[in-house]
Amino acid sequence: MTDEFKTIKEVAEGYYTEKRSKFLAFAHHVETVDEVKEILAGYRKKYYDARHVCYAYMLGTGREEFRANDDGEPSSTAGKPILGQINSNELTDILIVVVRYYGGVNLGTSGLIVAYREAAADAIAHATIETRQVEEVITYTFAYQQMNDVMRIVKEMSPRILSQTFDNTCEIKLSIRQSEAEELRNRLGKLL
Repeated sequence: MTDEFKTIKEVAEGYYTEKRSKFLAFAHHVETVDEVKEILAGYRKKYYDARHVCYAYMLGTGREEFRANDDGEPSSTAGKPILGQINSNELTDILIVVVRYYGGVNLGTSGLIVAYREAAADAIAHATIETRQVEEVITYTFAYQQMNDVMRIVKEMSPRILSQTFDNTCEIKLSIRQSEAEELRNRLGKLL
């Protein structure tokens, strides 16, 4: 199992035109379905005069939550080619929206597939792709007397400290790369 995934950093735009039809593509970093819905609502409002607002998204580090939508285009001619570009670039936590302005000439199913695929590919090509680590959060409760031992392990393993409370009973919340989480848990566990 890998503890890395690829996603995009910020909003990126792409463009494709075929027989006077214009395809405007927008790639967004998203982490929840609610974010997806909010962004889609914004595009439907902004491009209210467009014929179609098609999209695909992929969520989660395991890339298990996804959806493709043709928004009135013939079945599998818009959403699937967009999703195909997400998959071929191995991206996750991404939404790609393609807005189509109809140019008066029918493109046919193969023409639509190419158009949506190329528009999505152009948006990805303009995006900054970054590799992120899958992290796990570990909360550890300990006696104040163990402070030095706990902080020594934190210094050696370098997890991110999310929060810490120091009192008679202390608590520290750490975020660490998933592949190192078990080792951190074991080392802290031996202090008890």
